[in-house]
Amino acid sequence: QVQLVQSGGGLVQAGGSLRLSCATSKRTFSSRAMGWFRQAPGKKREFVAAISDIGGKTYYADSVKGRFTISRDNAKNAVGLQMNSLKPEDTAVYSCAVLADSDYEVGEYWGQGTQVTVSS
Repeated sequence: QVQLVQSGGGLVQAGGSLRLSCATSKRTFSSRAMGWFRQAPGKKREFVAAISDIGGKTYYADSVKGRFTISRDNAKNAVGLQMNSLKPEDTAVYSCAVLADSDYEVGEYWGQGTQVTVSS
């Protein structure tokens, strides 16, 4: 059973910053790529960012490139998402995921989701 436990999120004004974190087991963390997705009200879930298990190569959606940073914390077996210069359109439920080996924009196991709200 793969478990992902998220923390962080909340309410922030436009231009502000928030950080999300997602912890899992050492076995999962060390062997799988991980990523973040988000779903805004009335919209489909969309890919946000991914980080590979080997080498820590990162990938971003165009909408967050240059503002968001995904990272791995090996000591905590956790993946983080630092979100800067937040915009109201970033408002969504953010979920971390263990990614499919064949496609980093597909999640196989999911965290519980956390609300991020950016006020204008």
